[in-house]
Amino acid sequence: MRITLIGASGFIGTRLIDVLKADYQLKNIDIQPSHFFNELTFTGDVRDYNQINPLLSETDLVVLLAAQHRDDVTPTSLYYDTNVEGMKNVLKAMDNNGVKRLIFFSSVAIYGLNKNNPDEDTPADPFNHYGKSKWQAEQILQEWHKTHDDWNIDIIRPTVIFGERNRGNVYNLLHQLASGRFIRVGKGTNVKSMAYVGNVVAFVEYMIEKITQGYNVFNYIDKPDFDMNQLTELVCNKLGKRIPSVKFPYWMGMAGGYFFDFIAFISRKKLSVSSVRVKKYCSTTQFDSTKAHNTGFIPPYSLQEGLTRTLEFEFIHPRTDEISFESE
Repeated sequence: MRITLIGASGFIGTRLIDVLKADYQLKNIDIQPSHFFNELTFTGDVRDYNQINPLLSETDLVVLLAAQHRDDVTPTSLYYDTNVEGMKNVLKAMDNNGVKRLIFFSSVAIYGLNKNNPDEDTPADPFNHYGKSKWQAEQILQEWHKTHDDWNIDIIRPTVIFGERNRGNVYNLLHQLASGRFIRVGKGTNVKSMAYVGNVVAFVEYMIEKITQGYNVFNYIDKPDFDMNQLTELVCNKLGKRIPSVKFPYWMGMAGGYFFDFIAFISRKKLSVSSVRVKKYCSTTQFDSTKAHNTGFIPPYSLQEGLTRTLEFEFIHPRTDEISFESE
């Protein structure tokens, strides 16, 4: 099978290429070079149909990962240029090249914050431009499939993904705990759904082989979920660190977040602390993944094993190179 991945020079795509390369003929299209698989990588931008179209020749399946995903992208129009208009360009290029299978990485961000364990049938209610643009991209796919019902379109909505070499919100939490600079905000009973990258790419491989017809949408979360207190305890115990005993109330954490927003505004610098990130940290982000796990897919790692592998790689037996991937 000939698979073209779009936007696979980053964290998830690199792991996915590593898993698929032995069994499939792969090509990666990205605006950035690949640290590990540059021999498979061609320069292309989903915002430019003329770049994407010729690169989708001789392809059986497209895996679309390309997206603007950080929560501080400016101008905000970039979310829609890449995530929405980019989707239109990819579909047009696929149609032109006779490609009828697509796996699209969406996000649980389409559900919004503090929802009650939403499943795939829960109405979309995104609260930020990333979630709104991902939902618009899904709506384009819904309309497309109505007139292209012989296509196989599989959508995966993963929760926050963590793992080795990732530099996102989960890593920031782990790093703060490892360094002893972690500040607990709120009661800590808010639940955080997470997914280990090794399981996410394994599920994508499963979709490639087993979910080959129709229009399908799957949340992906590794279960069981941890709340922030449980996660903090697990990480501190693994690292041999003291569990922070002081908890600051939510209002104080948000005040600090707004202060850092102001500093970022006047300095024109992107900071690791913001009101948006404090809000996300203190919110419950729990999602239902019954549908994905009922397909017969068995994750190769438990959530605790994924955290342990990440902690060992990053903090207990750290590697010597400095290659890492920025994400949320």
